[in-house]
Amino acid sequence: MNSFFLTKNNQLHAEAVPMSDIAAQFDTPCYVYSRAALTDGFLQFTQALQGRDHLICFAVKSNSNLAILNVFARLGAGFDIVSGGELQRVLAAGGDAGKVVFSGVGKTEAEMRLALDAGILCFNVESAAELVRLNDVAADMGKIAPISLRVNPDVDAKTHPYISTGLKQNKFGVAYTEAVALYRQAASLPNLHITGMDCHIGSQLTEISPFIAAIEKILVLVDELAAEGITLEHLDLGGGLGICYSDETPPAIADYIAAILGALQGRTQKIILEPGRVLVGNAGVLLTRVEYVKPGEEKHFAIVDAAMNDLMRPALYDAYHYITAVEQEAHPTQIYEIVGPICETGDFIGHARELAIAPQSLLAVHSAGAYGMSMSSNYNTRPRAAEVMVDGETVQLVREREMVSQLWAGERIMVV
Repeated sequence: MNSFFLTKNNQLHAEAVPMSDIAAQFDTPCYVYSRAALTDGFLQFTQALQGRDHLICFAVKSNSNLAILNVFARLGAGFDIVSGGELQRVLAAGGDAGKVVFSGVGKTEAEMRLALDAGILCFNVESAAELVRLNDVAADMGKIAPISLRVNPDVDAKTHPYISTGLKQNKFGVAYTEAVALYRQAASLPNLHITGMDCHIGSQLTEISPFIAAIEKILVLVDELAAEGITLEHLDLGGGLGICYSDETPPAIADYIAAILGALQGRTQKIILEPGRVLVGNAGVLLTRVEYVKPGEEKHFAIVDAAMNDLMRPALYDAYHYITAVEQEAHPTQIYEIVGPICETGDFIGHARELAIAPQSLLAVHSAGAYGMSMSSNYNTRPRAAEVMVDGETVQLVREREMVSQLWAGERIMVV
């Protein structure tokens, strides 16, 4: 929990708005975001980097709602994208293509053309084959593609294996030992312009040491390239700073930035960072309602109207999310499995939670702003949740709840 979601008068609020009022107006399940929390996180980065040439590129994959992207665009953010669709979202939200970095291992020719037409800041190239394809596409369009290579430093991020990206067995980036040769190749290709170096080692990191180890390794490459006459304009150090879901103790943003600046002392390149989870994770909660309480011989179940299609992280990563009752009610306290209605045993939101609840009680699933709605699906033909943004005493709907009829709108029955 954080200061933007607090209990007042026995009622959980999002900023100044009671969560029960939001449920009454927009129904459940519903994602609720705090604009103040989004703004506060971004400003912590900019204040810590004051006086240093930098660009904060929000990782769109963590939450791609247009309203959230627009909040960051108004604050001057750039954007880290991993698909052509994300680029189009950024532009629709008022983002500046000239502040976009394009990561991802599988960029298609069509996506490259889209990004070159838009005039993005940089392609983070992740393989030799991509290097050649991008040069050919740029040549065909009569353009020069700005590039950096995403270098895999083989540093253990000490995070969940599914979100660790910087080890040599991961699919991301170019091998550390091949990086200099690939930069030489890039320098020889006429429709590429080398602008920087990129390194991203994983997500939900709670220690500073892996970040610094990665920086130290890529600086060796930076110096090797400089000795060959290949100078870099920027260093993209990725994102991955974690948040507190339960008992983690990630470093404060200011301490994280101070450590990075210390490691880069004497370096003049522009710093690009790609935070995602740390900006939006604790800026959002998933609001859900208890449908049934089901006692069992070994476990008691609270069956809620949110499910794994709404919040995939628990089923996918066995991830923990803090869950609280929205209102303090006079019900017996019990240990519950918080589960959804989907026909999968893996459909759970939380295990063994002590709560005083009953049917129709509202629950808040905290730290759901990152990789919640962005990973949601229509499994079991379930419409995706509504999303709302709170700004002080104001609540705005920023995504309508889907209707079931929309889910098959693009489908066709065969004509016999």
